[in-house]
Amino acid sequence: MRPSLSSAALQDWNGDVLVVGLLKDDAGTSRGTLEQRFSGLGSALEQQDFKAKPGEQVVFNLLDPQGPKRLVVLGLGEPEAFTLTSLRSAAAKAAKASSGFTGSLGLQLPWDGFEPNAAAAAAAEAVRLALYADQRFRKEPEPRRLPEAVELIGLPSAAEAGLAGVSADCAGVELARQLVAAPPNEVTPKVLADTAQQLAKDHNLQLTVLERSDCETRGMGAYLSVSQGSDLEPKFIHLVYKPSGDIKRRLALVGKGLTFDSGGYNLKVGGAQIDMMKFDMGGSAAVLGAMRSIAERRPAGVEVHMVVAACENMINGSAVHPGDIVTAADGTTIEINNTDAEGRLTLADALLFACEQKPDAVVDLATLTGACVVALGDEMAGFWSNDEVLAEGLQGAADTACEGLWRMPLRKSYKDGLKSKLADMKNTGPRPGGSITAALFLEHFVAEGTAWAHIDIAGTVWSDKGRGADPPGATGYGVRTLVNWVCNQAA
Repeated sequence: MRPSLSSAALQDWNGDVLVVGLLKDDAGTSRGTLEQRFSGLGSALEQQDFKAKPGEQVVFNLLDPQGPKRLVVLGLGEPEAFTLTSLRSAAAKAAKASSGFTGSLGLQLPWDGFEPNAAAAAAAEAVRLALYADQRFRKEPEPRRLPEAVELIGLPSAAEAGLAGVSADCAGVELARQLVAAPPNEVTPKVLADTAQQLAKDHNLQLTVLERSDCETRGMGAYLSVSQGSDLEPKFIHLVYKPSGDIKRRLALVGKGLTFDSGGYNLKVGGAQIDMMKFDMGGSAAVLGAMRSIAERRPAGVEVHMVVAACENMINGSAVHPGDIVTAADGTTIEINNTDAEGRLTLADALLFACEQKPDAVVDLATLTGACVVALGDEMAGFWSNDEVLAEGLQGAADTACEGLWRMPLRKSYKDGLKSKLADMKNTGPRPGGSITAALFLEHFVAEGTAWAHIDIAGTVWSDKGRGADPPGATGYGVRTLVNWVCNQAA
């Protein structure tokens, strides 16, 4: 879908579907213009008892051949409660209301009070992402009639710059959604490596894939222990974006890449959602999607390293046992007291490798703990950081992306729960504060003096019912936050 700013005013726009959002008790320009243009609209809204409450929607199918074929009036609630997230949600509703038409969608929302570029980007992204549908695995995909273009009405011409990165960012989100949604027999460690290879080919990126023997040589015993019960070979993926010109900042994005997680001998049972463990590679999907967007946007002065330690956590005669002691690449010995806490083992060696690239900052994303879901639900990801500047940058990037992100404490005393009687540390601590001890485990493998943040996306990677611009299924969470964060550091 092509986004653009409309050159026509509300009273003159004549595309296929016109969607106008109205705030509660709005007696302003938009409502007045609508009532002037569409005779009887005011009384029709009164008959529908339209109060402009959030979620209200009135649809008029029009017969005027000279004007829009459909008019949709959205309720937006109180003006003081209308945020950038509200704007994105309204744009997503507009997109869904345009289904059935193949021409153009005109969208006017209350833009005042928002930075024009941010408002334009948020609305255009929401329209495209809300119309996403994954029909790859259907014998006969359902036919869909969708608008080919969205025109934003009433924004200043300067907002055009906000649309420049929309296509790249949405493409990254869509890639992440496709990877997460695909079944584990379709997305394997090799397929993640192949995806990285295709990105490298298409966008002139540098790629290195370490095979099992390479990882053995490097002493990646934590990562390899997770993979040893699978018939599928592990793939350690290192993808690099290098800008033209001088490099001012070097950043690393690390994603958990468990293409299926059975739990190992601590088998997932009961309500552990073993059938959904295809999404345990959501971190790797997010960083691959982010690299797709970054490569197209090509921010100046920023070098970006993506690291994914991809594998499966399965059970066979060679699988790691509860109680085994393994050794990470830095020599740290880890007693595995729970084989279902496998992601942090793979991330340990991935973080060590990422820090070898001498980055100014490292961010990892992982579907790591159910404890984070219990704490924050499915609309907020938790994050932990050892650096205030990095934490503020990520929070701002997430706020602009309207991706819920909440900082959690790195309580150092909780690390006592990771002490082992036999090894340097255990891979899990007590149940209370489980997401915190998981973050503290990861911090152990971050080089001293390196700014680092861990984002736990266990709750946000998937939405059963859909929310805002996310249809039911894989959300692609994290892509736009990472892209915003990287691009904000461009020279």
